Amino acid sequence: MNKKYVKYLSVLSLVLVLTLVLTGCAQGSSANLHAPTSGPYGFIYKWLGTPFQNLILKTAQTVGGKNAYAWGIVIISFVVRLLLVPLALNQQYKSTNQQEKMRAVQPQLKLIQEAQKKAKGPDQTQKVSGLMMDVYKQNNLSLTGGLGCLPLLLQMPILIGIYQAVQYSKQIGSATFLSIPLGKPSILIAIIATVFYVVQGWLSLQIVPPEQRKQMQTMILMSPMMTFFISMISTAALALYFLVGGVVILIQQLITNYVITPKIRKRTDAELEKNPVKVVVTKEMLDGILSSGGSTSTAATGSAKPTNVTPEQRAEEEKEAKDFHKNIRELNKGKQQRRK
Repeated sequence: MNKKYVKYLSVLSLVLVLTLVLTGCAQGSSANLHAPTSGPYGFIYKWLGTPFQNLILKTAQTVGGKNAYAWGIVIISFVVRLLLVPLALNQQYKSTNQQEKMRAVQPQLKLIQEAQKKAKGPDQTQKVSGLMMDVYKQNNLSLTGGLGCLPLLLQMPILIGIYQAVQYSKQIGSATFLSIPLGKPSILIAIIATVFYVVQGWLSLQIVPPEQRKQMQTMILMSPMMTFFISMISTAALALYFLVGGVVILIQQLITNYVITPKIRKRTDAELEKNPVKVVVTKEMLDGILSSGGSTSTAATGSAKPTNVTPEQRAEEEKEAKDFHKNIRELNKGKQQRRK
């Protein structure tokens, strides 16, 4: 399965699980206002809902004032998102580093993508697709692109805890924030929170190479859509958590764009100048597979070569590989000069 669709399915699965839990909690509370004491929802409330409920109440008592419960949620949300920043920045660092390395192997990947369209039969398709795996492996590139769902996974217990804390507390559920009931959905807070994630998504696209933007756009849109959807099926308190998270993640993205990315690009350009990417695929090699269906093997140098080649053909391929390396070095040198 295409790695892009695996990411989509992973995020959708997390959203469905969270939606199922929230919907189940809402159904339990619509019949009565008593917190669940048994079954899976009782277990979740005991270990997530109750601790967050106590934490919000204590924070509200400390803050005081008309909107104390709302500010309690804001403070707790800010602290939680602040604790997740190092992890998120680390993943962003890996992702940006991966994107920069992908620039160098893009010519080889384009050759493979063109060959995949021309491949006839499963045998040729399998051989051509296998070469893409070789390109990634020989150049130490990750198939996942440095992206992960760990920050979202870590937030799920927090989301569920805040939701249940509000749902089963008369004090918190009946409180307001600027006249907006915390215990009911708020389209205003949902829209404001979603806007922050849309801006963050747009900023993240600005550091993605043009050739990779199209495949990243759908994935980046998932975050605002998920934020709006969950905010509208839950309470304003949960939407308030997303709003605070949107502010933090926007600041995080600005740090990535203007601090992390320039450093990574400078370092990657220097690395590629000293150690150019390994040439695993050439046009002639792919043409040979498409025309004869000949098998390929990976040599010790990391370059796959046809099995039935003459010494003249091998010499020609080696010359093309050297020219390819030379072009890559010139391309990276040009990029570095333009950035200076």
